[in-house]
Amino acid sequence: MIPKQAEMDTIVKMIYQGLESESHLQSTLLVLCGDHGMNEAGNHGGSAEGETSPALVFISPKLRSISQGRECPTTALNDGHEFYTKIHQSDIAPTLAGLLGIPIPRNNLGVFIPDLLRFWPQEDRVRLLEQNARQVHDVFQQTFSNVFFEDGTQSETCADVSTDGAQLACLWYNVKKISDLQGQQHDDQIKQAALHTVRAVALIERRTDTLQFLTEAQMLMSNTASDYSIVKLYAGTAIAALVALWNFCRSFPLLMQKPTFGAWFLLVTIMYGVSMFASSFVEEEHQYWYMIASGWLGWLGMKQWVQTFAIGVMTVNERSGRDRSKGWSAAAAMIPFLIMRILRCWNQTGQKHASQPDIARRIFPAHNYLLWSLVLASYLVVLVKMSLPTRSRKGRFVSLVAAFSLSAMALAFKISFTMADSPELLRGIGILRALASSGIGLVIQARTVFLGMFTYAVGIILSNRWKRLNPEVEEKVTTPIAVWLKNDGSEQHGRAETLRGVLTLFLMTQSRVTNIPLFVLFEIQMQVLASTDLSAREISLTSIILQYSSFFAFGGSNAISSVDLSNAYNGVSSYNVTAVGILAFCSNWAGPIWWLTATMLLAGRQQQDRCECLGQLQLLSTSFVANANMSVMLACTSLRTHLFIWTVFSPKYLFTMAWSLGQHLCISVAAFELYMWWLWS
Repeated sequence: MIPKQAEMDTIVKMIYQGLESESHLQSTLLVLCGDHGMNEAGNHGGSAEGETSPALVFISPKLRSISQGRECPTTALNDGHEFYTKIHQSDIAPTLAGLLGIPIPRNNLGVFIPDLLRFWPQEDRVRLLEQNARQVHDVFQQTFSNVFFEDGTQSETCADVSTDGAQLACLWYNVKKISDLQGQQHDDQIKQAALHTVRAVALIERRTDTLQFLTEAQMLMSNTASDYSIVKLYAGTAIAALVALWNFCRSFPLLMQKPTFGAWFLLVTIMYGVSMFASSFVEEEHQYWYMIASGWLGWLGMKQWVQTFAIGVMTVNERSGRDRSKGWSAAAAMIPFLIMRILRCWNQTGQKHASQPDIARRIFPAHNYLLWSLVLASYLVVLVKMSLPTRSRKGRFVSLVAAFSLSAMALAFKISFTMADSPELLRGIGILRALASSGIGLVIQARTVFLGMFTYAVGIILSNRWKRLNPEVEEKVTTPIAVWLKNDGSEQHGRAETLRGVLTLFLMTQSRVTNIPLFVLFEIQMQVLASTDLSAREISLTSIILQYSSFFAFGGSNAISSVDLSNAYNGVSSYNVTAVGILAFCSNWAGPIWWLTATMLLAGRQQQDRCECLGQLQLLSTSFVANANMSVMLACTSLRTHLFIWTVFSPKYLFTMAWSLGQHLCISVAAFELYMWWLWS
């Protein structure tokens, strides 16, 4: 470690000498700050003083005038980790804001570092501190709304007040009083020498009282941030536990009917809940889901293989072409398992391996012809899915033209969007760059595509309604599309799949261009799974696993910084919290939404009672979500004093709420009700 520190010291010295040697760089400021310290064993992540005391150095040629001749290097004070002075991390923001002449961030609770105030005259120092104090005062008043800052008489010493909030209000009152008195004295016509003396004393008092107010407010508000309502935490966790227990009791008989499946479901649920108590598992949650998905899909493939060949020893006459086709069918059952291996290296996510090479950021930028070939193939697949499987030649033609026009518009918008967002992905592809230069704004293109999707979907729904009212015209169809869809051949199921094609096109529009080929891989997995003999229970667990694994395959994680907002403003000309929120959710949960609807339609194809199959899907999904909520809430409550509570566990709680309220309640339940209406309307 010492050689590395010496090396970095040399690098910093070279940078400083470079600043000194150029006259136009004399006012440049270099801020050198560590993100964490370490303990005696060389580790970090805990709450020991050495781990939470990183170094902070302000370096600039201009600082020579206020350095006061401090020794460098120096020794630590009291054999600890404090050298010249110690500040709070939040103090960096207001200090940099003051040095750069910009406003302090609105909710910041930091205090301007006093040592750097020497750059300004006394009046400007006080003015900076008072701006800082007013900003902190506004934050404090929002928190303690019952404290009145402006009215009433206050104690001179603020020693008589009983509460922290009242004491801080008293300090603020004294700051304002001294400021007002100083302003009055400035207007008095007294001798100039006496005026300078009074102003100097008043400025010192104002600066002292303002700094006292800032430091007291910072300490009080910092404590308030961790002042949890334990009763509410326990009450919320208890309610979540009761909901989880109730759903588990409802699903337990279903799990026990098939012990092997029950063991799988309990394994997935319990392991997920336990992993929520470890920060590293939360940060690298994608690894858990990739492992579970690979294991489950491998299990389904092996099960299909065994079911295909466990029919006794075949005779020579039985080894016909049909038997060989069964062998190919059994081999194809392993395709979803193999595709999962591709998905897990599509987008590197998490914390530890986020910078490792992946397909989306390493292969596609270097081979953009491959990317756009896959993108075009994806839109062709959606085009086929959106074509209605009807025997009417006129109907097929109209459907094909409408689907082609809509897919072409969506592709043109995605090309234009990529040209504006990631032009390097179009480098060297002249025809696509020419399409992106149409001159039509992105907002107009997006709105046209969304309107087209809505119109097409409404047309399908009305067409299905007309077919239901006129059952004598509904026929069995044997078109290649119907066969490819793997349905029962009825136009009703074909139209349901067509609606899923429209949804896929919308999700592709809301996805990054490098993620669009994932929908083709999903479709391949879906068609293979549809060809196997999956029970409603197995479809339910498959839906849960592939929803979560696809979220991470798209590049998602449990970090707020991973939220993708690049497609949240498609078709939005100005900020609209509702529209942007919905589009952002669909963009980040595109994979889970796709798999939810796909597996729901798969459950609706079951030969047994469709309502029962869909009910099992909803029951098991709700049971898992309830247990996930309970586990995360219990982890956040029990680990509320953990060092990573705000950086790891709190963001995970927010993502859990998005999964339960957004994905499960709004999407899953709403889709279930719509599909039931579709089947029985």
